[in-house]
Amino acid sequence: MRGLISDVLRDGGVEVVAEAGDGDEAVRAVEDRRPDVVTMDVEMPGTDGIEAVERIMATRPTPILMLSAHTEAGADVTFEALDKGAVDFFAKPGGEVSTGVAQLKDELVEKVVTVSAASVDRTTATPTAVASAEPTDATLVVGSSTGGPNAIERVLAALPREASLRILVVQHMPEAFTARFASRLDERCAYDVREAGDGDRIGGGEALVAHGGSHMEVSHAADGRLRVRLVAETLGLTVQPAVDVTMRSAAEAIDGPLVGVVLTGMGSDGAAGAEAIHRAGGRVVAQDEASSVVYGMPKRAVETGCVDEVCRLDEVAARALAAARALSRDEGRGRTASPNRGGE
Repeated sequence: MRGLISDVLRDGGVEVVAEAGDGDEAVRAVEDRRPDVVTMDVEMPGTDGIEAVERIMATRPTPILMLSAHTEAGADVTFEALDKGAVDFFAKPGGEVSTGVAQLKDELVEKVVTVSAASVDRTTATPTAVASAEPTDATLVVGSSTGGPNAIERVLAALPREASLRILVVQHMPEAFTARFASRLDERCAYDVREAGDGDRIGGGEALVAHGGSHMEVSHAADGRLRVRLVAETLGLTVQPAVDVTMRSAAEAIDGPLVGVVLTGMGSDGAAGAEAIHRAGGRVVAQDEASSVVYGMPKRAVETGCVDEVCRLDEVAARALAAARALSRDEGRGRTASPNRGGE
């Protein structure tokens, strides 16, 4: 399996400087060879991948990409590895390295190259919980990719339930992982969080996580509640779920206060969504470069000129809530429809 992964990476132009058969060897290899990036499996003899990640991040912080089984059990240990400091993960098709990695070699190489450039010395200040607030009647759409699970968790954990936001979360993540991600968020924040199902509705104090492998569109908004639909078609996009799809549909369907948040991640997803929210009279907050694991998505959103605030991760919740309050004060709506609304 190590040989196959090494061959795939070499064929993609990545220099493989060492291989390791267990966690202890991995820790020593990182110390001796000082690689730009590590691919790490979870289940290994002796020291497993979780402990190896923790030791590497404590002694020589290095970007780590986890190779994870495409199962719910694989999701549990993968999130544990992310908690310990791993940057991202690659879901092995069918849970087996040998049967599927070669078929997805381009994706694996892209992940490795992206993770190699990730910042492991980023700002780690814990967001301060925002003070209790009156209901805002606002919708918050949060999108991210690489480095996003921990970033989203930190933002949601800082938001007060009293604000009664309706929250839509879009994280680039495969199907087997999004239900577990929603459960983790539900456990760690004051909002009621669940994975989105087709036709699901939410009101204030609730959040939906986009289902892996499907786009999440806002299909209807009325009486303080939203309804979503899941779209199985790719819509010509390279990621699914896509932040742009949810943000654009939210700008189309929602008349009340709307705030978009673009967090750490590779690529440009979220930039078109930020433009749609801006044109519809909403506000957009983006994470800054210093606190981002990968400053791709926030950077591209900022480049549109449609981002109202750029701030550290520990400030995102407060800035987003302040934007929601400001919009709510404007005659309870705070938004003006654009002549091009819905036409993107």
